[in-house]
Amino acid sequence: MIRLNRHHFSLRGRRGTLGLLLLAVVLFSNHRPASGQTIALTVSSKAGDRLTDKPPLTFGSGAAPAGPAFRIDESVRHQTIVGFGASLLEAGLVCINSLSSDQQEAVLRKVFDPKEGAGFSAMKTVLAGTDFMSGGPWYTYDTTPGDVEMRHFTIERDLGPTGLVTFIRRARKHGSFVLQAPMDYPPDWMLVEVDNRAKQNVDPKYYDALTLYYLRYLQEYAKQGIVIDYLSLFNEPGVYSKIPYENIRDLLKNHVGPRFAKEGVTTKIMLSEACTRADAHRLYPTLLDDPEARKYVAALPYHGYDLKNFDKIAALHARYPDLPLWMTEICHFRMNVPKVDNLPRHDFEDGDFWGNQILSDVEAGASAWIYWNLVLDEKGGPCLVSPVHGNPEFNIQHPVVIVNRQTKEVTYTGCYYYLAHFSKFVRPGAVCVETTGSIPGVRCIAFAAPNKSLVAQLLNRSGKEVDARLAWHDRSVRVSLPPLSITTCRWTTDRATREIFPR
Repeated sequence: MIRLNRHHFSLRGRRGTLGLLLLAVVLFSNHRPASGQTIALTVSSKAGDRLTDKPPLTFGSGAAPAGPAFRIDESVRHQTIVGFGASLLEAGLVCINSLSSDQQEAVLRKVFDPKEGAGFSAMKTVLAGTDFMSGGPWYTYDTTPGDVEMRHFTIERDLGPTGLVTFIRRARKHGSFVLQAPMDYPPDWMLVEVDNRAKQNVDPKYYDALTLYYLRYLQEYAKQGIVIDYLSLFNEPGVYSKIPYENIRDLLKNHVGPRFAKEGVTTKIMLSEACTRADAHRLYPTLLDDPEARKYVAALPYHGYDLKNFDKIAALHARYPDLPLWMTEICHFRMNVPKVDNLPRHDFEDGDFWGNQILSDVEAGASAWIYWNLVLDEKGGPCLVSPVHGNPEFNIQHPVVIVNRQTKEVTYTGCYYYLAHFSKFVRPGAVCVETTGSIPGVRCIAFAAPNKSLVAQLLNRSGKEVDARLAWHDRSVRVSLPPLSITTCRWTTDRATREIFPR
């Protein structure tokens, strides 16, 4: 950045005039795109492209022609991106372990390596039992009734060959990612009315014990070299763990928050995870409008199982703009699958559905987007069956990666490729920037990265090729989008970016 001082304006005569003219040229050129700016293209499409690099394009000079276009303005900033990814569950490692050693590492590399693979950068893990913790029977970390001091607390199962500590370590050999962890269930002995799951709740007399349960989990994982970045108190309150938000508020402000502060815990607290966007919009204010509870909340995770109501998330973001929003769970599953008969899905076309979900959540203000199962087998399993905990038989679901445990074939689904376009090219720390305009059948969203580059994601949702125009400052370019495809456009800007990325 060039700074002016009084000396610049004390010049006299020709030399002074010439100096001011040169200075003006420099200042002006530092705030203009370079002529002939090169744009790198990467495409995945129904026609067969899979993260395929295409010949680069260049921005044309002069005024942008009239007509439909997407206009990108990186001077208008929105949320900072945390990352994109999926969930690490025992079922995934059961499937991966069925492959040869080389195949196992190839799968992990293709998911987590930012150069050779998708570079997933935000992942979910869980506290003990849930529906795809399939390496054994239902479990929690302390099954001894009344053990309020957690003397019998153990994460031993997580250290096993299909355990979560093992999975996280193996994944991190190939890439880095932020970790968030929700709890489906506390130990059964902490619940009220254990025999009536429709009314279950955590007995308030165990709030301190539950707080210690959370704390011990974080401490034991830290001993294994794994820092849990975000702890989410409950998974889908009112669906699985039936604790109401009024109780979560009291648990947080009177127990978990103060104890974590006293212990110097660096893990950030997430409110809990509503099942749908509409539920998050309706229920989160119960806790967030209480200042004593809100001060302990670092982020707002929610699930996307309503498959709509993105306006509700945008409204929630507008009401609490200081709290990042994370979409932390969504999938195709047997009881809620749009226009699908058979799971898991091997067709690339399904990726368009997920690309649209990702773009809509981020457009609404989400900073992170996390799919549910990372890896399942050819039958959409294996799942953990525990009806008393809300986990039924035949819980068939769709993953990001399918491993056929019989034939050893690995399928990277359409969901994988659309998600990979975001995770690979929109890295943590990027900022969602203003994108305006419309083209029938096409969606666009753009990001500015700290390395002074811009990324635009273009989804052609139509069944025909579309020539889309991108406009940036006084430049524009036409991008040919194959039918049913996602195209990533990347270019470097030489504009002064100090105001875009303040230090």
